[in-house]
Formats: sequence, C-alpha cells, structure tokens
Amino acid sequence: MSLFLDLSAIQSVPAANLNRDDLGSPKTVRYGNVTRIRVSSQSWKRVIRLGVEEDLGEKAARTRLVPVKVKAALQDKAGWPAELAAFAGAQVAASAGKKGLGTEKAGHTSVLLFLPESGIDELVTVCLDNRESLEKGLGKKSPGVLLPADEIEEILKRRTASISLLGRMLAELPGANVDGAAQVAHAFTTHASEPQRDYFTAVDDWLGESETGSGHLDTAEFSAGVFYRFASVNVTDLLKNLEGDEKAARTVLASFADQFLMSLPQAKRTSTAAHTVPDLAYLAVRSQRPLSLAGAFEAPVTADTTGGFSTPSINKLAAYACDLNRLTGNRNRTFHGHARTGTGELNGIGDAHDSFPALIDAAVETAFPPAGGEK
Repeated sequence: MSLFLDLSAIQSVPAANLNRDDLGSPKTVRYGNVTRIRVSSQSWKRVIRLGVEEDLGEKAARTRLVPVKVKAALQDKAGWPAELAAFAGAQVAASAGKKGLGTEKAGHTSVLLFLPESGIDELVTVCLDNRESLEKGLGKKSPGVLLPADEIEEILKRRTASISLLGRMLAELPGANVDGAAQVAHAFTTHASEPQRDYFTAVDDWLGESETGSGHLDTAEFSAGVFYRFASVNVTDLLKNLEGDEKAARTVLASFADQFLMSLPQAKRTSTAAHTVPDLAYLAVRSQRPLSLAGAFEAPVTADTTGGFSTPSINKLAAYACDLNRLTGNRNRTFHGHARTGTGELNGIGDAHDSFPALIDAAVETAFPPAGGEK
C-alpha cells in the first residue's frame, strides 16, 4: 500500500496576475456556480521545481535546445568549426530512440526533453570521442547514425531528484518515462472573484515643459483573492524513483513541502510584488489515497464581519477536514498537523506547530520513521 503526504494551504494574494491566459487575463474557473481566479498547476509546479533544484544543487532542463547547446559547447570549448559542431548536435538527436528525435530548421528537437543540465557536457564528450566518424559523415546526404546510440540514450534517460519527483514523459525514448511522485492541483479562490482592469500610463521624462500627455498608456488586468492550494506526494513512488535511497527521498520530500509553501509564480512580479505566504498550512500523512479538501469551497466563502476571506476560509477548511475525518473513520492517516497565522485554536486538524519547518519535520518523520519504527 502506498503512503502519501497531502499538503493543503490557504493563501491570500493581493493585486497580482500570477498566471495569465493567451490574452493576458488572469485565469479563471467556474466552481460552485461562481467565477473564481485560478492559478494553473503547471505555473506553480514550475517554481516549486526550480526551488527544489536550487535546494539540492541539482538542476535539470526541460528543453528542445539540446542540439543547439551541444553545438555551442563544441564551438566555444573545443574550437570545432560551426558546420561540424551543428552536425554533431543534429547527430545527438538522430542517435536517440528507434527513429531519432528529429531536428527542425532552428536545430531544435521535435520533442521536449527533460534531462540533467550536466548531460550537455556528457553529450559533448561523446561527440569528442567520435569526432573522426562525424567528420567522415559531414556533408553526406544520408550519413546514418554516427554516434553510439546506447551512450546517448543513457545520458538522455538520466534522472535528477526533480525528475524523480515530478516525472518525465518521453514516449520516443523507451525507458525514459518516469511516473511523477508529486501531484499538484490548480489553485483557486475560495470565494467569488473576477479579473479587474488597470488603466496605466508611463511618463516620458524628456518631454518639454509645454508638452502634456504620457509616453505610453494601456490597460492590464489583475486579480486578488484567498486561494486554496493542494498537492500530494506519493512517498512510496518517490522512494522507488530514487532507487530506494531513503535519505535522498527524505530530503526531496522536505524540500518539496517547503517550496510548496514558500514559492510563488513570478509573473508581473516587478509591478505587483505579491510576495505572500500561506495563512494556514495543513499536512497529513495517509495510506491508501490522497485526500483533497477542495470540496470545502464548492459553496463560495462569504466575507466575515471584518470584510476578509482568509479567516472564514481557514475555519471552513478545518470544519470540512473534520467532516472528512469523521466520514473516513480517521482511518489510513498516521499524522496530521497545521501551522497558521494568528493564535486561534483549530480543532480536528492535528497538533498546532509554531512554524512551517516544524510542521514539515514532523510530517517527514512520520513518513520516514527511524529504523525499527512503524509506518
């Protein structure tokens, strides 16, 4: 049976546009017969991934530019002529998979790859070791595959912690797929909320004293609200993806939990600076399956007597969690606890912790008990 770490958060975000659609408007979702502001899982997942990679000092790249990067490295570091370096980059793509990964006119692969950044240096080394074959094939109409496919594929299939955590889909390369251990939900406001328009101007500093008007004017959209956020990590799958390395799995899980709570999508950051953190974090370690608390907000929250949505959202989440705990008979949950702003007592959602790190440490210790302990 799998073990999961569920993470729920209530977070207030002031005027911002964290995640835009194709027209530049904040994304929305209709839920409970009202419009809510939404932040896509992809948007938040990316900043979480980058944060985890920064924590662990182990970066990966999701890119179609592998041939371009190989070409640049061969030119800059090894002094290869541009034509031979470009051919080598294309051969890297052609050597992977049964039919190759293909390259387009700009030298991009036809599919998006996800590999450790260090893989570029390894691919360059393969090219250096096979320079003679590449030189012989340069200029031929059908040169065939000139690089050792097994070496190229081994490099492209390598994993970092973030790949093991978030997964990789690459059907063109057998054995490269990784089922991600983490699931991240779209964040949405707990209450009705719609995009608002902002009319703005920019002043031309060098206009003469007699000249009036602005150098630029336009409109932009922003939103504000209190969001419910949810993610879950399959601890069993994470441990499997990390080849049974419990120390690494513990570190990755703690980093993911920290980045989930502390990260924020960076769109429009210079003009909004909406750098908030959650007002409530609720973590639970469960077996059998994850358990989202999104249903607490199917009926939109209404403002309390102070006009705010944060406190009633926190209270509603706690009440709903108690209901689900009652319905499930409190089974399959080995830990739950919370940390929050303010001092109000919240019953039914585990012990209160003074800080996010203390809450995370307690959850991780339950997910990975000391040797001889019970899970």
